[in-house]
Amino acid sequence: MEENKAVRPLNIVDERPAKHANGWVMLFVIFGMIVAGIAMFALGIVFGVDKENAALIALAPVGILTLVATIFMTFGFKLLQPNEAYVLTLFGKYYGTLKTDGFFWTNPFCAAVNPARAIAGISRKLSLKAMTLNNDKQKVNDEDGNPIEISVVVIWRITNTARAVFNVENYMSYISTQCDAAIRQVARQYPYDVSTNGDENSLRGSAQEIAAILREELQQRVDIAGIEIIEARISHLAYAPEIAAAMLQRQQASAIIAARQKIVEGAVSMVQMALNKLSEEQIVELDDERKAQMVSNLLVVLCGNRDAQPVVGTGSIY
Repeated sequence: MEENKAVRPLNIVDERPAKHANGWVMLFVIFGMIVAGIAMFALGIVFGVDKENAALIALAPVGILTLVATIFMTFGFKLLQPNEAYVLTLFGKYYGTLKTDGFFWTNPFCAAVNPARAIAGISRKLSLKAMTLNNDKQKVNDEDGNPIEISVVVIWRITNTARAVFNVENYMSYISTQCDAAIRQVARQYPYDVSTNGDENSLRGSAQEIAAILREELQQRVDIAGIEIIEARISHLAYAPEIAAAMLQRQQASAIIAARQKIVEGAVSMVQMALNKLSEEQIVELDDERKAQMVSNLLVVLCGNRDAQPVVGTGSIY
C-alpha cells in the first residue's frame, strides 16, 4: 500500500516594505530628462545636419530614446492617502508594500495587485481602514438543537497586506465565509436562552461573553489572511419561524411562573408581618383556627388576579 503523501504546507508570504524614492525628487529628475532629451534632439537635427557632424547627428536618436524612457518612468509614480497601501509585484514576484501616505516613485515595471478588485470593483489600492461585514441571516441549531436565525456584524481591517493578497484567493470572500463558519461553531456550543439554574452562558443572555468568544474564534480563522478582527457582535437573534410560536408560549409560561413565585413570597412575608404586628400590639388574640382563616383570606386577597370584594362582619368572631 502506498503511503499517503504529506500535505504540502502553504507558502506563507509576509509583508515587507517596497523600495521607493521620493516622488517630488523624481519629478524634477524626469523634468530634467525631458529638457535634456529635447535639447539633444534639437542639437542633432539642427546643428548636426547643418554641419554634417556625425557626433551631433547621433544625439538625435539618443534624445528620442531619452524622451521615451522618461515617458515610461512616469508610470512609477504612486500617490497614497492615509490608510491605503499598494502591494507591488515585479515579474510575478512579490516586490514589497507601500503603506505610508505621500507621493512616491517605484520601479515602473512593478504592478499593483488587489484580488478583491475583480469582485468589488474597487481600485488597485488596498484599504487599511476599519471595514464592516454584515452577513445575511442564517439558520443554525443551538446547543439544545433548537433551530435559530442569527447574524453578526464584524468590524475588521487588514494588518498584513502581503498575507491578504497572496495567502488567500480573495480576502473579502474569505472573511465572509469564515464568519459564517464561526457563527455555526459558536452557536451550537450555547443554548438560545439561559437554563433554569442560570449557571451557564446563553446566546441571548450573555451578549458580551458570546461576542468575545466569537471574535476570538473568527480571529484564529483569519490570521492566515493578515486580517485583524476589531469587534464581532450578534446583530440578529431569533427562533426559527417553525418553532417561534411554541417558544414564545414557553417563555410566557416561564415568566408567569416566575412572577407568581415573587407574588407568593411577598404575600407570605406580608401575612407574617401582619400576624406579628397583631401579636406585638396585642390588638386581638387569635387561636390557631382563626389564624389559619386569616392567613387563608390574606393569601387569597394578595395572590388573586382580581380585586377582592370586602365583606364586613358585624357579629362576634367566636
